[in-house]
Order: sequence, then structure tokens, then C-alpha cells
Amino acid sequence: MSEAPLDKRIADFLAAHHVLSLATSAAGEAHAASLMYAVDGFALYWMSDPKSRHSLELEANPRVAATIAPDYTDFKSIRGLQIAGTAARLGARGDILHASALMLRRYGFLRTLAAGPDALKAAFERSGFYRLSPERITLIDNSLGFGHKETLNLPGASGG
Repeated sequence: MSEAPLDKRIADFLAAHHVLSLATSAAGEAHAASLMYAVDGFALYWMSDPKSRHSLELEANPRVAATIAPDYTDFKSIRGLQIAGTAARLGARGDILHASALMLRRYGFLRTLAAGPDALKAAFERSGFYRLSPERITLIDNSLGFGHKETLNLPGASGG
């Protein structure tokens, strides 16, 4: 095993990657969407159209799963995260400003949307901001052995 603590290895992995695959479910049907994210601790933030399927499904069922993994051709090198938790659209102004600041800091091109021509600005302003509060994060690391998994449980993570 790596000498770094599991929480540090997970935090480093989250910081090094930019796209998560979010799985939602409502009315017995599963759906997945790829989303760019920002991170604060272990909480993941993204912005999305509130009318998109995954956003609507979060309203009906906040239980979600997510994965973060780059593409690999050497299966002995596969590393990735499996995340389980709850997600919700942010409603409090302070939470929205925090999420917006995280996204703008991580993705400079979003500034063009936020301050750009009216059509781009309107699209940015229509977006909702969301937070995934993980309860469990599993690090997969085949470089330590095929199917090697370590799980970080985050009790009470769904609050706040």
C-alpha cells in the first residue's frame, strides 16, 4: 500500500481530475451524466441546467453514485474512485456563491459565460449549483494489485 493516508490519496485524486460520472435514479430508471466538478474537502460541486434529467432526478431521489476515472489501456494501471452519497441543488445564497467561486477558480473559461455576451451570461445564470456530499469513497488502484480497493467512510457527510 501507499505510504500516504487514504484520505490524502483520495483528495489528491479528486484535485487531479475534472470529470465525474454521476448516476441518478428516479421512477425505477437509472441515468448517468458526465459533469465537470470542483472540490472542497470531499464535497463535489457542479453547475447544471435545473431542467436536465439528472437535475430533475436529484429532486425526486437525492441518493446518487459517482465515479471518477481517467481512460486507461493498461488495466494494471487503473485507478479511480467510486462514490456514494447524497446530492442536492444549492439554495442558500452563501452556498451558491461558494460553489460558483470554486467552479470559476477551477475552470477559467466559465468567466466568459458569467461575464460574456447576453446569451452566454443568461445560460450561466440559468444554471443551478449542486453539491454531492459523499458518505463513502472507494479508491480503486490496480497498481497495488488487481482489484485493490480501499474505502473511506465519511459519517455524517450528508449534512450541511
